[in-house]
Amino acid sequence: MSNIIDITVNPWTPLEVSEDQVGVDDDFYDKIRVPPAGRVGLSWEAYIEKMDRAGIQRSLVCATRAGDPRMRYSFAIPYERVAEYCAQHPDRLSGLAGIDPTRGMEGLREFERGITEYGFVGGHLYPHWFGLAPDDRRFYPFYAKACELDVPIMMQVGHCLDYQRDKIFHSVGKPLTLENIAIDLPEVKLIGIHLGWPWAEEMIAVAYKHANVYMAGDAYAPKHWPKEYVHFINTWGQDKCMFGTDWPVIDPERAVDEVDALDLRPEAKEKFVRTNALKLFKLPEST
Repeated sequence: MSNIIDITVNPWTPLEVSEDQVGVDDDFYDKIRVPPAGRVGLSWEAYIEKMDRAGIQRSLVCATRAGDPRMRYSFAIPYERVAEYCAQHPDRLSGLAGIDPTRGMEGLREFERGITEYGFVGGHLYPHWFGLAPDDRRFYPFYAKACELDVPIMMQVGHCLDYQRDKIFHSVGKPLTLENIAIDLPEVKLIGIHLGWPWAEEMIAVAYKHANVYMAGDAYAPKHWPKEYVHFINTWGQDKCMFGTDWPVIDPERAVDEVDALDLRPEAKEKFVRTNALKLFKLPEST
């Protein structure tokens, strides 16, 4: 299958690796089976060759905001850099505006600039890096701004892995917290990424209940997805699910091969790997 949209890709070029802007250590690389020789990052040109082999037409790239910038281990990938990546490959890459609630109005204005000036197609949030549940009041200004700008916000929900052994985060992203946001702000479009695992059924329940909530199975290899999620994609949740990899966590070629092996119905698969993301992020029809 071709023309796939990958909604979750992290910048992982030699630049991000050299500047320690990937947020993981060697123990985590071991866990996701990246060999030592392969931990140096990959140029966008080489990554797009991977996309071509996988049949992925467009990837959404996160301008990551990972924690309070005043604290050790935190990092932020500049919006300007992600915008430049997208400008170099406009037919293949689109940006996502990372959210940092510790920056107050400066962070909110930056988020707006990401959408209105840089052409980013949505927001991206890592609640665990801030130790704040998704429904914490400090995120609400960003949700309100997303309503105003009519863009979706994706966020990691579920268990948080030990990205760095000497800095382990609390798992603050229970999927049910998205219900509070969905009720408070029914116009905001929310995407629970990373399956919500190990609470995938809870994420399914929230996505099914609320018209403005969606989910994605990135960061976990499709062959390991819970059978309940595969059934949701294939039947009653086919308008609610989207494809992602969380590169470099999951290789796109592997992800697409394993989705193909799930034996999804053609109409459900088309929605999952393309149509739902095309509509929600308002991507060009030519994508």
